[in-house]
Amino acid sequence: MFQRVLIANRGEIAVRIMRACRELGVETVSVYSQADADALHVQLASQAVCIGPAKASDSYLNVDALLTVAKETGCDAVHPGYGFLSENADFSDRCTQIGLAFIGPSGDVIRMMGNKSAARELMQKHNVPVVPGSDGAAESAQQAQEIAEKIGYPVLVKASAGGGGRGMRRVDRPEDLEAKFQEARAEALACFGDGQLYLEKLILNPKHIEFQILADRHGNVIHLGERDCSIQRKNQKLVEESPSKILTPALREAMGQAAVTAARAAGYENAGTIEFVVDQEGHFYFIEMNTRIQVEHPVTEMVTGIDLVREQLRIAAGLPLSVKQEDVVLRGHAMECRINAEDPTQDFRPAPGTTRFVHFPGGPGVRVDSMLYNGYEVSPYYDSLVAKVIVHAPTRLEAIRRMRRCLEEMIIEGYPTTADFCHLILHHPDFVKGQYDTGFLAAHQDELLGWDKED
Repeated sequence: MFQRVLIANRGEIAVRIMRACRELGVETVSVYSQADADALHVQLASQAVCIGPAKASDSYLNVDALLTVAKETGCDAVHPGYGFLSENADFSDRCTQIGLAFIGPSGDVIRMMGNKSAARELMQKHNVPVVPGSDGAAESAQQAQEIAEKIGYPVLVKASAGGGGRGMRRVDRPEDLEAKFQEARAEALACFGDGQLYLEKLILNPKHIEFQILADRHGNVIHLGERDCSIQRKNQKLVEESPSKILTPALREAMGQAAVTAARAAGYENAGTIEFVVDQEGHFYFIEMNTRIQVEHPVTEMVTGIDLVREQLRIAAGLPLSVKQEDVVLRGHAMECRINAEDPTQDFRPAPGTTRFVHFPGGPGVRVDSMLYNGYEVSPYYDSLVAKVIVHAPTRLEAIRRMRRCLEEMIIEGYPTTADFCHLILHHPDFVKGQYDTGFLAAHQDELLGWDKED
């Protein structure tokens, strides 16, 4: 096992990694920007080093600074968390080159799976179902037009690199395609430095289902079941749960096997996620692989009892998986609500500010991952996520009731958050019945906000 790990991240995920390391007897080194000098991951750290100004490009994305700190503090591994450099192939390569273990897959694998058009081709070669679309990248708007005519509208123009819904445009009519194509290319270039695009048939109102996988260097690859991530705003997840109400045992088995096949095809090592969409007829299609730990990983931890960050550390240290596929059992039901410093009434506009007072819920089956404390300043420089509330209960209905109670009990003063909006979602009849898809918020957002005004 490692002696000392550099945590190349901030916020709640930095705290989460720190906790797993401490339980394994592994020392940690935290890094922080000038804006995060008073952050919780700095206060809890046994050793913390400032790596630059508030702007992420000058701090958390500064590869040279991170590697310098890692070597000077005697670290033998780096955990990138999620976001920032977690899916940066060059960063993984640089770590390896100077003798640091990168707690994640190799740069080659990140590079291959990060190029979504290349990932599509790889999945097709290994008979993992993919959404009808382009074979590789669409080099021009004209070529995209030809592909769209073959597969039929509506289509999605998507960036081959990156994620988070950026570089993505829906196109419903042929006359709109060229403009949308150029918009997507410009955004992809600005966000990822790569303007390569591909096309997919838009599966209308699908379920967004992802499978957690673990793979070690000894040839062991398993999945840990699914998470339903269909409640989204602006292509960003808001509520996640496991198991999915729509999956039959046969469909769960088929998707799990496809996820394992996908990971093996990629030569994957460490924790990762295979994302699928499921259409109205129950057909599933691969859409992408996330080569990192996910924000919503606690959902899987709650239903399986497996510490995913601990497994990440073990795998990166060369140890075999601590569990076999037959050991993985989904028990009860888990649910997560992401609490963002955003104003739902202003189209989820980020709302940074000072945390005047915070109180988190507790009780059986309740977990809160957060970096908040009284007086904490939510920075405008970084992602708006401030807390994740996760619950576990014997049944889905009990999990919903527990989550409602938790959101009612939680207090965050100083800025608007998505907590009340999540609470409204949990009362919508379609959500309670499990009859929702990725179009849920588009269809019901105004209705939900109207309920809030009535109160």
